[in-house]
Amino acid sequence: MNIGQEVLKALKEEISELEYNRYIRHLSYDIKKSTGDAAIFYAPNALVVNWIKNKYREKIAHLFEIKNGSKVNIKITLKNTIEKRKTKKNVEVKQNSSLLNPSHSFDNFMVGGSNQFAYAAVKSVSENAGKVYNPLFIYGGVGLGKTHLMQAAGNVFQNEGKVVIYTTVEQFLNDFIRHVRNKTMERFQEKYRKCDVLLIDDIQFLSNKEGIQEEFFHTFEALKGAGKQIILTADKHPKKIGGLEARLQSRFEWGLVADIQPPELETKIAIIKKKCEINKVKLSEDIVNYIATVIDSNVREIEGILSKLHAYSQLMHVDIDLDFTKNVLKDQMNENRANLTMETITQIVAKDLNIKPSEIRSKGRSKNIVYARRISIYICRELTQNTMPQLAQYFGMKDHTAISHTIKKINSLIKDDEDFKVKIDELTNKITSSS
Repeated sequence: MNIGQEVLKALKEEISELEYNRYIRHLSYDIKKSTGDAAIFYAPNALVVNWIKNKYREKIAHLFEIKNGSKVNIKITLKNTIEKRKTKKNVEVKQNSSLLNPSHSFDNFMVGGSNQFAYAAVKSVSENAGKVYNPLFIYGGVGLGKTHLMQAAGNVFQNEGKVVIYTTVEQFLNDFIRHVRNKTMERFQEKYRKCDVLLIDDIQFLSNKEGIQEEFFHTFEALKGAGKQIILTADKHPKKIGGLEARLQSRFEWGLVADIQPPELETKIAIIKKKCEINKVKLSEDIVNYIATVIDSNVREIEGILSKLHAYSQLMHVDIDLDFTKNVLKDQMNENRANLTMETITQIVAKDLNIKPSEIRSKGRSKNIVYARRISIYICRELTQNTMPQLAQYFGMKDHTAISHTIKKINSLIKDDEDFKVKIDELTNKITSSS
């Protein structure tokens, strides 16, 4: 019996028979590829991989340490993952690209008002490399789709046989340093200046790095002079990137600068539905709407939420309904809303409905004030940890029973009045996106 088998046997003694049979017994230890500081286990599917990583990896590492007296990095993976990497390695080298994700395409990018301009710009560039909008500079917050759009264009170019290089500024810098140390700068320059398309993520990290800015400037000039396409992304407009040489900043604006804004509610819903279709996850309309209203502006979070729901559902053998969704995502939602206050919510509702925050908290009984107050109370109850007595005190109501009565009234309106429900959803989305 090898050490991997011994560790799994020891783990069997410490967990329930049900959990062992459901997850651990499917693991196999790779004695040939494992080393003194890395233990490799194979699992039959991705769900088991994720479950064991989250729940058992630290325990397995601890048992290894007990057995051989040293710390070991535990790797849980699918058996064919390493084989696939080997078969793809030569193809990637020939294509002179790195990290291009083939699933990033224009077809599965959800277009809405928040990203329509950027989408149109990248699509146009993908059809006319080096001829329009060169360079193309895309900026926006984390997880809004900048990399997806950039790589969608990269995949188009690569399928046309062009030499495409996709990299981040960090990788570009590390590559630069390695070639400087090895005194092989001519190889570095040939690699980056002879490609047909250069895609660089997170260009803001060039900030205050004089040596790499100098090299990047000459790379930029060589590519632009040869009519090669350059696409860059950043978290802000070139003018707002501090520590950037003026000549680079001006060149980043030579072509076209396009921004991506946080998605509006309708686009979030469309994205979730598309992700469900791709990942074969079935969710009802009310669950889709719930996820859309509670996630923040980081669209990348959606895939993680869907994976989590699907994994919990499969492993716990329960159907995904709204209560199950709320329970599974409870900790994640609480973390997202940690900075939300009743003051913030009231101010956003008041601004949207064109009244004063003080009016919402007043005794006023006009129709528009009552409407705004009801919405504010409901959203505060949903998005903050405040108790009903705290809500009553903040909104100037008699006691918690008044809040309870109001919440019941609001739930009835949501059920019967579609316009009221839509307004609640829109404002919830706006509030969570601003947190």
